Amino acid sequence: MDGQHSEKPHSHTTADRMSSTTSQNPRSAQRQAGTCGNPEGDARCPTSHRIFSPVSRSTKDLSYMKVPAPRDRQTHPTTILLCKSQSSQAALVPKEHKMFMEEAYNAAICFKMLRDLNSSDTLRLKYIIKKIKNMAYGAPNLVLETIHDYFVDNPEISSRHKFRLFHVLEAVIESSDSLEEAWEKSFMQLALENMTKSTELEEAYQDAASNVLLAICRHSWRVVAQHLETEVLTGVFPHRSLLYVMGILTSTEAIFKQGDKACWEEHLAQMAVKSVQFLNTDAWHKALLLALTKPDQTCQEQPPEKAFLFIYYGLILQAEDNSTTVRAHLRSLLDTSHQWPKQREGIALTMGLAAVRHLDHVWAVLEQFGQSTPIKWSLQSFCLQNSEDPRWKWASSTVLLAYGQVAARAKAHILPWADNILSRMVFYFHYSSWDETLKQSFLTAVLMLVGAISRNEGAHSYEFAQISELLECLMVLLEKEPRDTLCTSTRQQAFYIVASLCKLRPPLDLERKSRVLSVCLHSVLALPLLDVLEKHTCLFLEPPNVQTLYNKTAEALDQMLQSFIIQNPTTDELHFLLSHLYLWLASEKAHERQRAMHSCVALLRFLSQNPYLDPKEDFKRIGQLVCMLGILCQDPDRATQHSSLEGVGHLYQLLRCQRATETWKVEVQTPEQLSQAHGDEAPVWSCGDQKTAPPASQEPVFPKDGVFQLSSSQVIKEVMKHLTVAELTDVLWTAIEGLGSTSPFRVQAAADMLLTTIKEHGANLETVANLGRAIHLQLCSVRVPQAKADVLRAVTLLARSHTPELVATFLDFSIPLDSHAFRLWRALGAEQPVSRLVLAMLLDWLRERPLPAGARNGSPQPKDQPWLRSLAAMSTLHELQFAREFQKAVREAHPELLLALLTQLHYVLELNLPEGPRPGQEAPETATPSPQSMSLEALKSLLSTTGHWQDFALLELQDAWKLFTTIHTYPQGVGLLARAMVQNRCQQIKAVTSRLLPSLQSKEERERKVAILILTEFLYSPTMLEVLPRQAVQTTLARSLRDTSPEVRVLSLQGLGNILFHPEKGGLLCGQLPPFLDGFFQNSEQVAVQLMGTVSDVLHRLGTHGAATQSLRVAIYARSFFDDERAGIRAAAMALFGDLVATVAGRELSGLRAQVHQSMVPLLLHLKDCCPAVVKQAKFALYRSALQLRWRLPHTLFCTLAWERGLSTRHFLWTCLMTRSQEEFSIHLAQALSYLHSQHRHIKTWAALFIGYTTCYHPQAVSQMLNSVDTNLLFSTFEDLKKDPEPGIREFAARQCSFLQKVAAGPQ
Repeated sequence: MDGQHSEKPHSHTTADRMSSTTSQNPRSAQRQAGTCGNPEGDARCPTSHRIFSPVSRSTKDLSYMKVPAPRDRQTHPTTILLCKSQSSQAALVPKEHKMFMEEAYNAAICFKMLRDLNSSDTLRLKYIIKKIKNMAYGAPNLVLETIHDYFVDNPEISSRHKFRLFHVLEAVIESSDSLEEAWEKSFMQLALENMTKSTELEEAYQDAASNVLLAICRHSWRVVAQHLETEVLTGVFPHRSLLYVMGILTSTEAIFKQGDKACWEEHLAQMAVKSVQFLNTDAWHKALLLALTKPDQTCQEQPPEKAFLFIYYGLILQAEDNSTTVRAHLRSLLDTSHQWPKQREGIALTMGLAAVRHLDHVWAVLEQFGQSTPIKWSLQSFCLQNSEDPRWKWASSTVLLAYGQVAARAKAHILPWADNILSRMVFYFHYSSWDETLKQSFLTAVLMLVGAISRNEGAHSYEFAQISELLECLMVLLEKEPRDTLCTSTRQQAFYIVASLCKLRPPLDLERKSRVLSVCLHSVLALPLLDVLEKHTCLFLEPPNVQTLYNKTAEALDQMLQSFIIQNPTTDELHFLLSHLYLWLASEKAHERQRAMHSCVALLRFLSQNPYLDPKEDFKRIGQLVCMLGILCQDPDRATQHSSLEGVGHLYQLLRCQRATETWKVEVQTPEQLSQAHGDEAPVWSCGDQKTAPPASQEPVFPKDGVFQLSSSQVIKEVMKHLTVAELTDVLWTAIEGLGSTSPFRVQAAADMLLTTIKEHGANLETVANLGRAIHLQLCSVRVPQAKADVLRAVTLLARSHTPELVATFLDFSIPLDSHAFRLWRALGAEQPVSRLVLAMLLDWLRERPLPAGARNGSPQPKDQPWLRSLAAMSTLHELQFAREFQKAVREAHPELLLALLTQLHYVLELNLPEGPRPGQEAPETATPSPQSMSLEALKSLLSTTGHWQDFALLELQDAWKLFTTIHTYPQGVGLLARAMVQNRCQQIKAVTSRLLPSLQSKEERERKVAILILTEFLYSPTMLEVLPRQAVQTTLARSLRDTSPEVRVLSLQGLGNILFHPEKGGLLCGQLPPFLDGFFQNSEQVAVQLMGTVSDVLHRLGTHGAATQSLRVAIYARSFFDDERAGIRAAAMALFGDLVATVAGRELSGLRAQVHQSMVPLLLHLKDCCPAVVKQAKFALYRSALQLRWRLPHTLFCTLAWERGLSTRHFLWTCLMTRSQEEFSIHLAQALSYLHSQHRHIKTWAALFIGYTTCYHPQAVSQMLNSVDTNLLFSTFEDLKKDPEPGIREFAARQCSFLQKVAAGPQ
């Protein structure tokens, strides 16, 4: 008894100070000696014991302690026992006497505490009970003896006092290592006597006495069982306390030692056999039904005696041989109330136990009951007019549970009955009144059924016909589950059932399996955050632990996925399962992605740790998984990042197992490199919707593999090294699909994956054309600037090795060329070598010009349009001329582009495609430009963007572009363009000339035609002879006389007649000029116009040197007709003057220069001529004259003449004209004054404005030149202009009148 209490040690000086005056009891001493000599005293007592009675449990809670193992400790609890002190040196009394005194004292103290149990002070009662239990821990026999003596000495104690004594006695017996036979019999008799007594405490008193009997069972259950059997088989229905004891024995494993529980069950079965005789006893049967239907204290808990009675009843029916009796009893049981859950479970259990020997009869009873009126009412509750009868409302739930119990007890006989049972379960599921009770009963029954099937060895070879219907029921059940709450284990149970069903035959077809996966995943992954789920349970009386419930549900889902792969361990199945997770991995909600990734990683981890997959089988669509994991490695949620990185590691291990023939080496970084590599990628545990608590440190714990030590980008690259080309293509397709996401992080991550894959493996890829087409489709949806830049950079890298495929693909979506396609083209040519290659390929596609039959005669175009590629190339070339990336390449390829685009114009005219809107019509804003206008714009942009704006200006000011719009005027347009190049001394003449010879040998007539047109004009350029000697040119033209095209032959003949080859023609043509000039004065306007045109043609044929001698005379004659009343004459004269100036451009001819100066004001004022033809020729002549006079800002002058209008245009032209010498100033002012007498209102107005500008800026010079007549004329003109419809002119005229008045008043 030495030692101290382990929780709160106390000194034992009290025991040392005890006097020897304590009375000594020889009987007690004898018993104590006997106890001390008990060899079983050192045996261990049971560690714990649970009593299912609510009263017993609440009373035991008053002890505030657990019963410890007493003999294994070096210290003992502190009690009031007198223990021997180790420090005492005064042991004068004999040892036996001292022990006797200690026992006597402890017995007295125990006796007093037993008496004090009658107290009404609750706190004191708790203290006393605790002390007694502690005393029993040290000396159980002493306490047992004291309790026995107390009962003997106090037979009249109150029931409440006995009730407390029973609880103390129960605890003391439980804490004893062994129980003497005398105590066993004595306390058993005490318990049996009090178990059936009726007191004011009612069942609580009886249960307390029964618990004493149960405590004795821990030491000798067989003796108690014999007494119980004797009482039960008397023929009188047993008292509830007996059933209570038997119920606790049946339901509690801890009471028995190892192997004894089975003996008890066998003993119980024998009792049931002996009780069969009572089934036909009405009194016994009525008492049985009365006990079974007795209402419970709570609807959730059932007394042990009642639960046992259902079991015992089932065992009795199981032992009954008479089937009629069995059916009658089962039907009478089913006719009882089905209102309470435990009642329904008990009835079902009885049915199941009876089915062990009477399966057919139980089935028949259930079938008969299913057709009864109460069941029909429960199935069709709408038929009840008033209210539902609670006794029968959930009868179908009882039937479901009964079917489950029948299946569970059928064991080896289950397979033939499985489909029948399943069909009944499906029926009751569909046609019963749906509520939580039916749902739970259905799940419980199905779980029992699939459990029974799974335990049967022949299940895997058996064909089940009802599996698909059962699965559909489960899917309906899951779909009906609330989507915003998680309060029950319904989902968990459903997943376990699905996992079991997938092991049975026939296997699920893909469509049904897909539905199962979709519904199951949605039921878990779509749940709100755990915080939200917990808020929905805050009003529950007993709220569930949502975190634990969710963890178990998610675990069941993972096990279900693993079951699918176990049953079909193929890579196809893995891809099938993962494909249903991909939808959730791409979710916009972070917690859904986190959950889906957790399930994905769990599946990959399972496969990496359990080699189910065949190593010889290649992965299907593994690239898609790699890309998905790579994208989610950049997820904003750090938990998802961590899971994704782990998933990539497991995937790497899987690949290593599948492709074991390869050499797999992972370079493991040093700790310093790791710290840098992880940087922003280091997984950090988040507190979002994780299923487990994060570890103490921030560093994730990975398996010991080199790949798990790499950062996400590095491990992705490592995995990609071992993917095939097809798998890498899958990576790209998945990344391209991710570009269409609405989540910015996902778009950026997808772009990173795309760029990384192409950067590492772009040269080896296949089907690049389809990838390029997909990139274009997704690019329009990319709203993240950096992601779009990465995608375009990926295209640039891809173009290094796959330029032909990408060019051909991009052409397919380049009519019309939208902004996204344009950016792709720019990315394609971002690197200079590739940009040259792209242009070369576009030119090749441009030259692919198939001409369908009937194109020339206007026949309808066929549906198949092979020329679209050529038109697309033309459209693309047009746009790329403005792209910075292609500017250098376009300048280098200018000669080829010029010839190709001119030929393309002819080709488009040959196709006779529908034209765009006519000049008088407005085109819709979204209308696509016609091929004619598109090709013409491409030619224009080539000239304007490559520095050849002067050539462009000549054609623009002559309105020569319209010549390219018809097949008949097309040669004139090409000739004018070539002539402009010659007149402007274009630097590309040499390069173009060198490419004319191959074009002249082309198989296409249109190419030869364009080449000969340009060559005949280039004959007037000395530069051409630097490339082709005159003899070579002549030979080329002579060869073209044999061309199959009549037009080419005619043009070749004209070229051979050039003055270059016949210098004597120069004199003849010069001799013809004087008569032609004299013919200008003919009265016939038509004749005069034709003669002026002829002179222009002669000047052109004479060339630069030949026209110089006649230039002055031609200029004088032409100027004289600038103000002719006939518009045709004015236009022809100005055209002739412009051609003359263009012909002698660059030569200093003093006489001609004066004529040019004098023509500037008339040409400027005729820009407001009423005839459009005159205006056009005035612009051209004015522009050519300005170039001849070397005006500043020639490009601005051209733009002003070509497109600008209004006062700003007039002011600019006035500035250019009047900022010359003083001599020119006076001439121009005089010419302007003369035009104030013009009959053309617009010319007169502009002359006045011209003089007004001059007056504003040079008032003194103007005042010196004007006389009174001129001043009056100006006054009169400006007074008239005050009435002009244009407000700006009215205001200007008013200011000029005021100014002129001041100027006129100055000299006076």
